[in-house]
Amino acid sequence: MARPDGRGPDQLRPVTLTRGWSTHPEGSVLVEFGGTRVLCTASVTEGVPRWRKGSGLGWVTAEYAMLPRATNTRSDRESVKGRVGGRTHEISRLIGRSLRACIDLKALGENSVVLDCDVLQADGGTRTAAITGAYVALHDAVGWLAARKALAGKPEKVMHRSVAAVSVGIIAGEARLDLCYEEDVAAEVDMNVVCTGAGDFVEVQGTGEAGVFARDQLDSLLDLAVAGCADLAEAQRKALA
Repeated sequence: MARPDGRGPDQLRPVTLTRGWSTHPEGSVLVEFGGTRVLCTASVTEGVPRWRKGSGLGWVTAEYAMLPRATNTRSDRESVKGRVGGRTHEISRLIGRSLRACIDLKALGENSVVLDCDVLQADGGTRTAAITGAYVALHDAVGWLAARKALAGKPEKVMHRSVAAVSVGIIAGEARLDLCYEEDVAAEVDMNVVCTGAGDFVEVQGTGEAGVFARDQLDSLLDLAVAGCADLAEAQRKALA
């Protein structure tokens, strides 16, 4: 079965990382994975949460949200509903965990960085695009702190590895990389993989949506994801060059 956009099973969608997209934050990136567009901003504040004070460690956290008309039909803002939904909360925590894997919190010093990832347009893979773009926004925020000599360690020690993320899945028995929405909803197996620039795993989230999967299929999906994340890491390097 051909893919909706004509890609090969091991091809990413076109990826674009536009730095400095927003004027005010210390770091901002518009990340595009095909039709998915996410604005990632990094906001720096001096100091850390009360439970962290005096530790000498910084803090990095994230918040994720989807604009009401990011999808085919309008969804209510969660602020109007009066509570954050379980999916939103889970994705926010995933992004925060992923970004903390790439930063030395001691070298960051007692500074806090909040990464806001707002989905402007959704076509599958919003959380993986958010992680990939948020890394670049965080990198720029650390650069902003370095320029003001506000870090506890050397700038090159703070961001000691890169992280990127991509989705993979099985559709009609075929393992595919970077699923668009049409593929995501039809996937028999769906997985999100977060990797470092060296190819090590930060997190793997996978489930059989409409069946089970064998060990060799899992290996195929992970191989696809590692290769995809390597391409994304290269895109990050080029954007930061």
